[in-house]
Amino acid sequence: MSSYLQSMQTLGINGAGRIGKLTLWNHLSVGYFDYFVINTGRKVGRKLEDIIDYLVKDTTYGTLDRFLYGYSGKTCSVEITNRDEGLFTINGIPIRVFTASRNPREINWAREGVQLVIECTGSLVDPTAPADRPKGSVRGHLEAGAEKVIISAPFNMADGAQKLPSDSCMFVYGINHYKYDPATHHILSAASCTTTGLSHMIKPLLETRETSAIITASMSTVHAATNNQNILDAVPKTGTSDLRKNRSVFNNIILTTTGAADALEEIMPDIRNVGFMADSVRIPTSTSSLIMLNVTFKTKLNEAGEPQLNRDLINEIYKKAAGGAQKGLVIYSEKQNVSSDLAGFPAAIVIEGVETHTRTGFILVDTATMQEFDIEAAADLNIPVTHAKIFGWYDNELGSYVNLLGKLAVYVDKNMP
Repeated sequence: MSSYLQSMQTLGINGAGRIGKLTLWNHLSVGYFDYFVINTGRKVGRKLEDIIDYLVKDTTYGTLDRFLYGYSGKTCSVEITNRDEGLFTINGIPIRVFTASRNPREINWAREGVQLVIECTGSLVDPTAPADRPKGSVRGHLEAGAEKVIISAPFNMADGAQKLPSDSCMFVYGINHYKYDPATHHILSAASCTTTGLSHMIKPLLETRETSAIITASMSTVHAATNNQNILDAVPKTGTSDLRKNRSVFNNIILTTTGAADALEEIMPDIRNVGFMADSVRIPTSTSSLIMLNVTFKTKLNEAGEPQLNRDLINEIYKKAAGGAQKGLVIYSEKQNVSSDLAGFPAAIVIEGVETHTRTGFILVDTATMQEFDIEAAADLNIPVTHAKIFGWYDNELGSYVNLLGKLAVYVDKNMP
């Protein structure tokens, strides 16, 4: 490796799909890394200009020019510097494209001085798979010279009975990223877009006395379409369990599952004490999704017999979070937003405060029931509980997920051993 490369902050990106391309955009905007190596794993188009054309344009977010400079009319400078080596620059920042191999073991990260790789293919998510697995493994990046790998998806182990390896851990920036141990953690998962938004909704509730006693919770995400759905109806692959994702994404509202609740337990262990359910509703939009969070709390009454926990208190909790510990990550809004307003918006979650609702009811526990449990009581008990419905917007691609993935990558790189 040349001394020139040693002096650069280099980022490897494996996979140039939705998250891979937008990861490049994010870091070109942030300006921390000054050299990028992108592995596509195959030839793209007929010439280098074709992958460049793909990287600087996006149907959802417009052009890279627009992303970086708005409507100022300013444009990016793009120059091919070595066609044979797949080298070009954007605004003077060198970018190299590898096309030779899909297997991470065969990607020469070491030669390019790549210490950190963002794994964006969506297929290499099992940290227990050996590096020499014929179809490739996330561990192959480490054998190829990288020191750390961040997967842009939750872990998914082929053998569910296996435990997560000690060198692997899941992190969401602003929630538990500070637990990252450079000496121990080499394979990181940045969870999912929904887990990212959901965790930032839950965090202020758990950290506030009046809302910390959660009895049960559930969420539904009204989620934009993704590339694992079909444009038109298609025959299911062998072993497919969810037949609905094979139906046309253009023409249907599709009920499906989400692993957000399971992932939430990994990054916020306190939530394991809560009965939490999660599901997803896919809709025909290109980005920006909505979490509808339902939470039931133990609560108390004030001296006037009114519930201490109400809509105003919950909104105040989010206002405080947005101006304090989660500033820039949680945004509190009293506007009447629609999904397109949040496309590209750089926040983990935007709380739709005008739609926060609470209702307090009472659970009647009569003396006969208490006596069954050997509890002496002179009278029936009315136990107050408050149910809250909270809405949060998140751009499941660029604004929320890739933005926080980028912050995590910079944090990991700055703490390289």
